[in-house]
Amino acid sequence: METNNVVKFLQGKTIFVTGATGFLAKVLVEKILRLQPDVNKLYLLVRASDEKSATQRLYNEIISTELFRILRNHWDSKFDHLISSKVIAVAGDVSSENLGVKDSNLREKMWNEIEIIVNAAATTDFNERYAVALNINTFGAFNVLNFGKKCDNIKLLLHISTGTSLGEAVGVVSVNLELLGYGK
Repeated sequence: METNNVVKFLQGKTIFVTGATGFLAKVLVEKILRLQPDVNKLYLLVRASDEKSATQRLYNEIISTELFRILRNHWDSKFDHLISSKVIAVAGDVSSENLGVKDSNLREKMWNEIEIIVNAAATTDFNERYAVALNINTFGAFNVLNFGKKCDNIKLLLHISTGTSLGEAVGVVSVNLELLGYGK
C-alpha cells in the first residue's frame, strides 16, 4: 500500500496502540499525527495503575520527547489542543484480561469506536524472566486479539513483533479480522 493510500485510510479512524511508550509505538504515533492529523482518535495503552499515572507517562515519555519537536513546531500554540483532542492515555497491561482496562465505561466506548489496533507491546529485554516474557510477548498478543474481537468496527489488527536473527530485527504481521470472521 502506498503512503498516500495509508494516510487516506487513516483519515477519521480511531486507532488503539499498545506498548505506547516503546520506541516503535512512539514513532508510529508521531508519524500518524504528522501525516494524518484528521485521525479521529488515538487510544494509547500505557502500563500504569490508573488514568492519572497513564496520562503523566503519556506526556513525560511520549509527547514531551524530542521525537515530537517537528510536530510541536508545526502546530505551535495549537499543539496542546491537537494532543488533548486526539490522544487518550489508557491505563492497562496487555498481559491482563481486557488488557487491564478497569473502567467498564471506557472499555465499552473503546469497543464501540476502535477501528484499527496496533499491538506494539513487548518486552525486549533478552534477560527477562521467562514467565514475564511469556505473559507479555505471547499471552499479551492473544489478549490483544481477544480485545479486538470485541470491537464492533474493527478493520485491521497489526501486530508488530521484533526478534533477533543474526542481529537484525525481523517480523511484522497484519491480520484482517474480517477475514477471520470478526468485526463488521
